Amino acid sequence: MRAGADRWERNTDVPSAESKTAATTAGSGGVQSLERAFDLLERMADAGGEVGLSELSASSGLPLPTIHRLMRTLVACGYVRQQANRRYALGPRLIRLGESSSRLLGSWARPYLARLVEETGETANMALLDGDEVVYVAQVPSRHSMRMFTEVGRRVLPHTTGVGKALLADTPPEEVRALLARTGMPAATEKTITSPDGFLEALRQVHEHGYAVDDNEQEMGVRCLAVPVPDSPAPAAISISGPAGRVTDEATERIVPILKEVAAELSDALASTGSA
Repeated sequence: MRAGADRWERNTDVPSAESKTAATTAGSGGVQSLERAFDLLERMADAGGEVGLSELSASSGLPLPTIHRLMRTLVACGYVRQQANRRYALGPRLIRLGESSSRLLGSWARPYLARLVEETGETANMALLDGDEVVYVAQVPSRHSMRMFTEVGRRVLPHTTGVGKALLADTPPEEVRALLARTGMPAATEKTITSPDGFLEALRQVHEHGYAVDDNEQEMGVRCLAVPVPDSPAPAAISISGPAGRVTDEATERIVPILKEVAAELSDALASTGSA
């Protein structure tokens, strides 16, 4: 979670963000302008996708001329676009990169999902939070004749799913309420949570217990158990889903530790891939 309303005194002996970036780049052998450009893109994403130059300067510590030069380059490449109000927004070329990276992330996850199927007997899924929606990026189906199937690429609203709860469990309540206000809370079944207060209470329980449950909320007769993938490069969660008659409370006690173990192993694998 991001820092809240705490205030800190400025330590004038601490290097500026610009000098820190220079030192990091020098130590890593990287290209400083690339590191700065990617840092600005991530800051734009954190801010909701649209920012002004002064906001970027305040958050990054970089001088306005440097930011302006980098943003001009990103605009020319299509990764950023300038709005009519002179603010900058993430550009359409990022969509292709995001789709490709989601597919690659899904392929990396498949061996771990296969292990989930082997040990739980139920269909295993991986999902990401993409904007205000949950998108499924990988699945390994159960071997049971009666099994759950979710098409890879399917998008659903977070409030209807176990993976949605797992993905949003650590999100500040005001941000959750804003997301729900944008998407609405239509009912997929009679069990779907349709009030912000009810959903926030469900997220509190996820945070407390470390896993999420979709109990007939997306589809009647189906239960889903989900956990977040810790320290994932993008918000990610894995889950198992199956008939409510098989995914019982007793089965939940057995399955949740397996889910958490596999999520931790997947997190380690993604971290080692990123540092290679």
